[in-house]
Amino acid sequence: MEFEFIADRPVLDFLPTLTERGHTDGELLASPRDLADWAVQAGIVDRPPSVDDAGLQRARELREAMFRLVRALLDGGGTDPADRRLVNAAAARPLPALRLEPDGVHRTGDTDAVLAVLARDCLELHAGDDRHALRWCADENCTRPFIDRSRGMRRRWCGMRGCGDRAKAAAYRRRQRQAAP
Repeated sequence: MEFEFIADRPVLDFLPTLTERGHTDGELLASPRDLADWAVQAGIVDRPPSVDDAGLQRARELREAMFRLVRALLDGGGTDPADRRLVNAAAARPLPALRLEPDGVHRTGDTDAVLAVLARDCLELHAGDDRHALRWCADENCTRPFIDRSRGMRRRWCGMRGCGDRAKAAAYRRRQRQAAP
């Protein structure tokens, strides 16, 4: 499976592995192999880590805890102590190992190392300036948060491919219907 990486932050690209929350709830991490592939495609590790069903379950639980923490950051709500504990515990684990070889830097790590990268990025999002530019996608079915780095801070969609294109096409069709006699 090919995953989409448009958020410029690992945690914000990981959260939408459950798509359209509350609508279709599309699970993109259906198997341990999906999580291993996501980790490589995200550039967190060079080779797929060995992921078992328990590792996949830990990843999904961490994803949901991080989603609730990001939602609280965006919406100004409180955070659940259990979510904070889960993310803090994952962030405390060792990160992938970096190794310089003649052909460049290589990253290796297990499932917990991949989850540590994601948890730390979630914590850094809460602590850094990006939290002020964090937005929800304006598409009614999309539940992807994104960082608005546009000049006027008026970006509405998580990405132009997908949500932005659909919105522009719908606006075009509305204009065409209104202009028709």
